[in-house]
Order: sequence, then C-alpha cells, then structure tokens
Amino acid sequence: MSEQPEPTAGEPAVELADDRDKSPRRSMAAAILVLQGIVLGLTTPVLISIGNVSWKAAVPIGVGLCLVCILLSGMLSRRWAYAAGWVIQIVSLALGLLVHMMFVLGVIFLVLWWGAMALSSKIEREKAAAYAEYDRLTAEGQQQGQQQDQQQGQPPAHE
Repeated sequence: MSEQPEPTAGEPAVELADDRDKSPRRSMAAAILVLQGIVLGLTTPVLISIGNVSWKAAVPIGVGLCLVCILLSGMLSRRWAYAAGWVIQIVSLALGLLVHMMFVLGVIFLVLWWGAMALSSKIEREKAAAYAEYDRLTAEGQQQGQQQDQQQGQPPAHE
C-alpha cells in the first residue's frame, strides 16, 4: 500500500483505499459467469420441453454448466480460468444446436464476455498509468518537503 499522509493537529486520520491489486477483469468476468450460470441452469426445463432432450441428458447439461460457471467465477484468480471462460462461451453457443433460441443467448453472453475482456484490459492500463503518476507526484512532494525542512534547519520527519 502507499504511504498515508500524516494528519495535522485536530484533523482525524483518514485511511485512503488503495485498490491497485483489485482487478476489474476479475469482477466483470465473475459477474458474467454467475449470471450465465443462472441462465444455463434455467435452460434445463427448456431443453426438456422445447428441445425434446431427455431429462437424463438435460439435467446434467443444464445443472452441470450452471455449476461450472459458478465455480469458475470463484477461480478467476488463476490465469487458466479465463481460457475456461472462453470455452464456456463456445459451449453456450453450441447449445443452440439443441434449442435454436440458445444461439441468441450464446451470442449475447459471448459478446458480454468479449466486451468485459476488452474493456477491463483498457481499465487496467489506465489505472496503472494513473497510479504511476500518483506515485511520481507523491515522491516529488516528499522530496520537496525534505528539501524545505533542510533549508529551514529542521531534522527530516521519520515515518
């Protein structure tokens, strides 16, 4: 975490949140996977009634994909989980072979997944640049403060 500014007399100490390690990619991908898991779980009765898929096949497909999505959303701290997310998108699209309406939902979730991956990359780059600038300005401010203290004959402040 970055250094916290020293409170002045009569001023309460303020904790600044440092979210450098929080990944927008992980948050967006997890939200999409959980929502997609719910939708895929709800496809089970659709597969049975509209797709004429036997319940013995529809339940493992619908509930299985639901569980995989929800579990995968919790594993996004691992790099391979994003590749598995792409596989889920392809499988969701392939469900359109059983129920044609699933092509539409598959495309929707594929576009959401792609958009989250693209947008989060941009956010991470801009966030890194902003923190680098913040760190540079903070370091410059501390150096100037130390130079002023030395010019005034004050000992440097210890942190």
